[in-house]
Amino acid sequence: MTISVDTNLIAALWNDNDSMNAVAVEVLGNLVAHEKLVVSGAVYAELMAGPLRDETALDMFFKDTGIEVDWSMEEEIWREAGRAYLGYVRRRKGSGGGDARCILPDFLIGAHALVRGYSLLTIDHKHFAAAFPALQVIAA
Repeated sequence: MTISVDTNLIAALWNDNDSMNAVAVEVLGNLVAHEKLVVSGAVYAELMAGPLRDETALDMFFKDTGIEVDWSMEEEIWREAGRAYLGYVRRRKGSGGGDARCILPDFLIGAHALVRGYSLLTIDHKHFAAAFPALQVIAA
């Protein structure tokens, strides 16, 4: 099984003060030894904005952990992300929640996992389950 890892889990792994740090350490530590783990290019790009992270550090992290970066995002992924984002905006407005609060990279991450047939490991499992009902979401 291939598991796509969401940005929030890696960010929690790198932040000792994050309330999900221990969970991220345990979950990723267990999975990296037994499963094929990947991140989309969108996750890589989001992680570059983190404190003390640059391309060299990111590349070393992914090399050291064996987590692959899948840089390809063909048309089907973009269309699926757009459909999911539209559904989210409609659900949010329909519930009286107002304008969208989630950002497009979240939908690209979910669409990437869905189209590739991967599971998605994330802290924000409710959001991804609502946006991508056919996606196997693994809650961290």
